[in-house]
Amino acid sequence: MMLSLPINRKQVCFRLLTVLGMVVASSLLAAEADPLKPPAIETQDVPTIPPEFAARLNQYQNTRAAGFAGWDPAGKGMLVRTRFGNSLQLHRVYEPGGRREQITFQAEPVDGQFIPQATDGAILLTRSAGGSENDQIYFFDPARFQTTLLTDGQSRNRIDVVRDDGLKMVIGSNQRNGRDTDLYLADPRRPDSMQMLMQVSGEFWFASDWSPDGKKLLLVRYVSANEAYAAIFDLETRQRTDLPLPTKEKAAIGALAFASDGKSAWIATDARGEFKQLARLDLATGEYEWHSDDIPWDVSGLDVEKHSGRVAFTVNASGASRLFLLEPDLAGKFVRRELPLPHGIIASLEFSPDGKQLGFTLSRPDAPADAYSLELDGNKLTRWTHSEVGGLDPASFLTAEPIEAKSFDGRMIPAWYYQPRKASPDTKAPVLIQIHGGPESQAQPYFSGTTQFYLNELGIAVLVPNVRGSSGYGKTYLKLDNAELRADSVKDIGAMLDWIEKQPELDSSRVAVSGGSYGGFMVLASLVEYGDRIKAGIDNVGIANFTTFLQNTAPYRVDLRRAEYGDERDTKMQAVFAQISPANHADKIVSDLLVAHGKNDPRVPFSEAEQIAAKVREQGRIVWTVFAGNEGHGFGKKDNADYLRAVEAYFLKQSLEIP
Repeated sequence: MMLSLPINRKQVCFRLLTVLGMVVASSLLAAEADPLKPPAIETQDVPTIPPEFAARLNQYQNTRAAGFAGWDPAGKGMLVRTRFGNSLQLHRVYEPGGRREQITFQAEPVDGQFIPQATDGAILLTRSAGGSENDQIYFFDPARFQTTLLTDGQSRNRIDVVRDDGLKMVIGSNQRNGRDTDLYLADPRRPDSMQMLMQVSGEFWFASDWSPDGKKLLLVRYVSANEAYAAIFDLETRQRTDLPLPTKEKAAIGALAFASDGKSAWIATDARGEFKQLARLDLATGEYEWHSDDIPWDVSGLDVEKHSGRVAFTVNASGASRLFLLEPDLAGKFVRRELPLPHGIIASLEFSPDGKQLGFTLSRPDAPADAYSLELDGNKLTRWTHSEVGGLDPASFLTAEPIEAKSFDGRMIPAWYYQPRKASPDTKAPVLIQIHGGPESQAQPYFSGTTQFYLNELGIAVLVPNVRGSSGYGKTYLKLDNAELRADSVKDIGAMLDWIEKQPELDSSRVAVSGGSYGGFMVLASLVEYGDRIKAGIDNVGIANFTTFLQNTAPYRVDLRRAEYGDERDTKMQAVFAQISPANHADKIVSDLLVAHGKNDPRVPFSEAEQIAAKVREQGRIVWTVFAGNEGHGFGKKDNADYLRAVEAYFLKQSLEIP
């Protein structure tokens, strides 16, 4: 239901009663305390969530996932990342199906990895505070259960690579000036050991691998999703030598790692075609030997077993992973075979210390992610963790089917479609279009407890498109939304709306859109463009104005984002941004709006949420806001995330008029 200005007091009261489900004015609503709301959350115009509604959703929010984080160098199991409290922490698992031994107990989410060759189980940890993304690096000594800070406690840091003997690591850090990310050499166990390795100015470099002899590094200079460059760095001379690509055209580089001989490198690049194909590059001659050019998909993951020379790699085949193994024969040629796996998505691929197994995270559309291993001789798949599903019946979980919709220029736009069981021509289902961020990300059919709640409890169909500009469908598709073409991706949402109208089981008069980050911009832009066809939008940490976004995003990100979106200092792009920025057209937003944001967001500044919420409220529209003082780019703490999901679900229930 939409309001048209001018409106009278009777209409306002009626709207408050039907949408907010309350019997008092909104000014009084704001004074009521919601027992579900965490202390760090600030809201405006958000009603109290009914306890029975929250209780049912709570089961779906208490599904749990586990991610593989590396093999123990001593052969004593693996490291996994999972949540038992309010945030993701690291746990050890000593055998398949064994208990998860929690080893970090922080209020903030923690990530980490074993130090190579560390038979004492020593671990490197990374953690930031309050969603700031200023990650710090710590050494964790399990014998003394002691954590030591290795970085300065203020700047943004990342672990690039650790040498195979575990004695040195390369850190990327912006501690010098807060903008440029320089490369440093450091001792993984000793604080105050960082030494400048390569000073960077106006470019973004990272180390991707260390040579087997420990004397060289493979580096990548990332420009954008469509452009990157590779180099080899001599640690003794401190000289960097660019590596050739098999084309003079700009190309992307994905995985990059030394081969076991140290004289060649494995590289995934789209320099030869639409997709990132895997090749072995001779570092002396610059010659390429291709090993996946007959597979029409991007190589998405890679690991090299440095003793046997085996190479494991994954490809992203229309959103699902396929796993391959390259094995050298007696003549030095590589023989490829595909390894059998269940339908799903593989991440964090890594050979075991003895080279006989692969460890990875396997995510499936109808079950939470878990840690697995695969024996290479015999193809035995072993599940190491068994994540919980909140006491729900796993048989109730629904999966997605791939669909395509024709857009304005005749191009087919891929999407994933989740259909509720009760949807039919007689009982048409409302629809939620979920739009991914990036913009060069890809929506894949990961398991989501919230999505299952929408399907099973609210009867909402969920449509997840990969609009132009998404990765995974070739570099031509990836470039279709760059700079002045940005509005074309919004038109792809129009194609989704057209598709919905043709489905007899869907109610095209009850459609909502949701998205985060760049997906938040897509939500706002869709409300501007298709407000007469969309009843509600959920903008989570979204961009409202490209000019103010680029002016206020963290300094280390500015050049990377300009390469994707365009330069706000250029007069031509200023005109484009003025045209496409939703904040400049807030008067056209007539749909209900929910805006959520973390106040510490370094990527999309909090001011983006403030300006769009204020401008839409000025039009007399319904706007709910959920702001978190201890979060950044997304809500990482469970209590905050649970509350936001409850608000989102209740917002959809009200706006889509679900009984």
